[in-house]
Amino acid sequence: MNREQNQLTTERAEFIENTKQWVTLDTQLKIINEKTKKIRDMKKALTEKICDYKEKHPIHNTIKLSDGELRFYEKKEQTPLSFAYIEHCLEQILTDEAQIDFVMNYIRDNREVNIVTDIKRVYNDK
Repeated sequence: MNREQNQLTTERAEFIENTKQWVTLDTQLKIINEKTKKIRDMKKALTEKICDYKEKHPIHNTIKLSDGELRFYEKKEQTPLSFAYIEHCLEQILTDEAQIDFVMNYIRDNREVNIVTDIKRVYNDK
């Protein structure tokens, strides 16, 4: 084998090993993400129950814990900025339908697009 063939063989072996490691990590992440989702759902349900209790019963906004405290607070959550919302807002301030269509098309057509190469795992049907 010449030097060039040796390098190709080494690069191919490294590619195969990297691919195996990627699949292993992807599998581990899938398991972790499934567990994380279950924990997040359980925590959300408990948060709702705890906050419902607090609304019905006057308790302090702070609960002491061994390693800190829990604080009850109110927060504002804004809805995502969607095309439908933008169009609705434009309809509130502009009367010319052509202007609204022009602005909406401009926004849609001029959004920044980044193209990157990535890997997506597709599972076989069971």
